[in-house]
Amino acid sequence: MVLKVHETENIHFRVLRLLEANPAMNQRDLADALGVSLGKTNYCLKALLDKGMLKVQNFQSSKKKLAYAYLLTPRGISEKAALTGRFLQRKMDEYAALKAEIESLQQETASIGRVTGNET
Repeated sequence: MVLKVHETENIHFRVLRLLEANPAMNQRDLADALGVSLGKTNYCLKALLDKGMLKVQNFQSSKKKLAYAYLLTPRGISEKAALTGRFLQRKMDEYAALKAEIESLQQETASIGRVTGNET
């Protein structure tokens, strides 16, 4: 369950971040940037719209009828800030765990090298 929550938060964070930088990004380009399916991107956008974090604005001057801008609402900006903090904390925790694992493996390798006489 926690993993699912983190995955959802991660994709919401990435969507909000991408759209804040480029509100005119279409769903296909967004899906490509996220590395997920178009359907998952659409589902995520609908969830963010339903939560009031995004609003859609149609380009009136556009010749393409499907040209939209996804704009972050004040609630979306606030939630993006909270998601950024949680994302950063998770990444820092992952980094600390990875660093500890690397140090452990380096010590293990060094001790194996001493036993076999193949120190590097």
